[in-house]
Amino acid sequence: MLLVRPPQCCSLRIALTRRLFFSSLPPFLLSSSAINPTSTSSLSFSPPFSASASMTTSPTPPVAKKVPHRMELFGDVRVDNYYWLRDDSRADPEVLSHLKAENEYTSLVMSDVKPLVGEIYAEMRARIKEDDISAPVRKGSFYYYVRTLTGKEYSQYCRRFVPTDAPPSVEDVMPTGPDAPAEHVILDKNVKAEGHDYYSIGAFEVSPNNKMVAYAEDTKGDEIYLVHVIDAESGKPVEQPLKGITSNVEWANDEYIVYVTMDEILRPDKVWLHKLGTDQSSDTCLYHEKNDMFSVDVTKSASKQYLFVGSESKNTRFVFYLDVSKLENGLLPLTPRVYGIDTTVDHRGDHFFITRRSEQCYNSELVICPVDNVSDFTLLLPHRESVKIQNFHIFKNHIALCEREHGLPEITVYSLPPIGEPIRSLENGRRIEFVDPAYDVGLEDSEYNSRILRFSYSSMKTPLTVYDYDMETGASAQKKIQAVLGGFDASNYVTERQWAVALDGTRIPISILYRKNQVKLDGSDPLLLYGYGSYEVCIEADFSRDRLTLVDRGFIYAIAHIRGGGEMGRKWYENGKLTSKKNTFTDFITCAEYLLEKKYGSPQKLCIDGRSAGGLLISSVVNMRPDLFKAAILGVPFVDVVTTMLDPTIPLTTSEWEEWGDPRKEEFYYYMKSYSPVDNVEAKDYPHMLVTAGLNDPRVMYSEPAKYVAKLREMKTNNNLLLFKCELGAGHFSKSGRFERLQEDAFIYAFVLKALDLIPKASL
Repeated sequence: MLLVRPPQCCSLRIALTRRLFFSSLPPFLLSSSAINPTSTSSLSFSPPFSASASMTTSPTPPVAKKVPHRMELFGDVRVDNYYWLRDDSRADPEVLSHLKAENEYTSLVMSDVKPLVGEIYAEMRARIKEDDISAPVRKGSFYYYVRTLTGKEYSQYCRRFVPTDAPPSVEDVMPTGPDAPAEHVILDKNVKAEGHDYYSIGAFEVSPNNKMVAYAEDTKGDEIYLVHVIDAESGKPVEQPLKGITSNVEWANDEYIVYVTMDEILRPDKVWLHKLGTDQSSDTCLYHEKNDMFSVDVTKSASKQYLFVGSESKNTRFVFYLDVSKLENGLLPLTPRVYGIDTTVDHRGDHFFITRRSEQCYNSELVICPVDNVSDFTLLLPHRESVKIQNFHIFKNHIALCEREHGLPEITVYSLPPIGEPIRSLENGRRIEFVDPAYDVGLEDSEYNSRILRFSYSSMKTPLTVYDYDMETGASAQKKIQAVLGGFDASNYVTERQWAVALDGTRIPISILYRKNQVKLDGSDPLLLYGYGSYEVCIEADFSRDRLTLVDRGFIYAIAHIRGGGEMGRKWYENGKLTSKKNTFTDFITCAEYLLEKKYGSPQKLCIDGRSAGGLLISSVVNMRPDLFKAAILGVPFVDVVTTMLDPTIPLTTSEWEEWGDPRKEEFYYYMKSYSPVDNVEAKDYPHMLVTAGLNDPRVMYSEPAKYVAKLREMKTNNNLLLFKCELGAGHFSKSGRFERLQEDAFIYAFVLKALDLIPKASL
């Protein structure tokens, strides 16, 4: 076994990490707040705050007009006075005027801490090594990597020629310097972003012959992409861009691309085959998923011999395959469409490898079937009660599995017999062990024909580090750890894993980070508690450079790994969805109460944080227990549950009936109404609250948080801060530039410090 310890290095660092593709940047060059649902902001080496600066008197907040909108179902009447704030065109002058008024009010209220925002921003930026590269990935005859430049918001996609025919090894290092092959910049996002308020590349795919690149471009934040195909050397367009595409694009071969489009509610529903040089209107539709609870996707096998088209709902997934050397055969069925059966597929030699989840095998089993007989399954790895197969990577001679046990990810490597010989089971696996009490580890892009597995590791005090691991010898080498300037030293920090116990006896894991000699652990320390708890998403205990802003100021940072997520296996998810959804909220409250009982904080210094479905969590718990929290951050929160889930014209509604329930059925209607945040706002005191939205957000419509804030302004009985900040030129993931995001993060942390009355006089 390989025992991976945190790097013994005090000046190297980074940030990372959903099942959704947040960006095509490699982990090292992503802003943690942009991709990591646990992140809120950044870093500083100031002494602990003393409670000195009191809340200033706020100007008069905007008051939204009331236009009663009556909704009746099952004899139950709901009246939404702020339904008029929904404008699908995003162009109504009255709506935009109200959103701008909210932004102006927020700016006025926060004007007294503007120097602090600048101070925090300067701290965060000072810790970034602005000119950096990602760990190069060797693909064929090139090393591919991403470069960032000093002062530039965006990155460059680059490559260098591999000057050797030797096979990859853990000692493999991309040569640089005057005698090395020259760096070639394939695409400079800084150039492409010129003239755009928002710019994101959702896919960057190199053709099999390395001569072309297909990349997906979004300039609004609405996640509707243009796909460009360019010459990798000259950068010149090969053809006209493909329009109205998702970011899911794969090369079938050097002449054909397969891509996915969406229907009118932005559900990925069609898979297309496109021949380079032909008009998009002549493309062939390979598959059309007509069931509006299912969405389609396309992936490529590790062997590059097949493309897989999957169609999935929240409970079911089935797969077709396409032989890229026989495109004329079209899609062929691989795994059947059976409700409750979820399959994920890859290929090696004469077998397909399949993870299969069912009601009986809820944590998945691993099976294989011959390519020429896809109904003949052999069980390689049986279902295990306490171990969930998360994903796997197949190689010519090995398979690497990423699994979860006791809420933590693990990697196990197995040798495979030569291609052509029978495969009967997986035995004598080599597990890679990790020493932090809570951490994150993931499989990274690796070459199919190689014996080298690449994986990444981080913990709440250990920056993301990329390793290459020799699956034959067990040898490993650290390939990249990002620098954090300013003398960061991991030994100054403590990570812990605690367990709170819910009322039904369920043990809930909590990951904790704090800085030594900055906390008293006597109940007087400020505490920020993060949560998510939906979609089987695992919120990992990974590193965030940004959250050190609070931790270095004496905060304790904690993550509640509550039911509805996937940390503890499939049942953990199932016990936090549908008519068990309230477990998510009560678990979070239990974790907060546990931390307060154990003297990690107090209600007077407790701030809670969540975004998207995590915003639903935060808005629900402040409805349930507003007395428990001093402040709350709600990022793009899903708060109008019943109204949204009753409207199949809203993006994501139909595909998420298996997540939240279908309120057209009476049982779900009343259950969802019992916790839907907008429907449960009451006349009572609420914590200080900061709510954010994106006007172009296709996942959570901006009108949901806008209505929520308007109703809170009408109902709440105290004078605590209630701020609403809507980005008018962005979507679900806010601004796209890396320094622009830092500004937003600095603003959020300044709000936290203001709300907890922890701003030193020097920062005012």
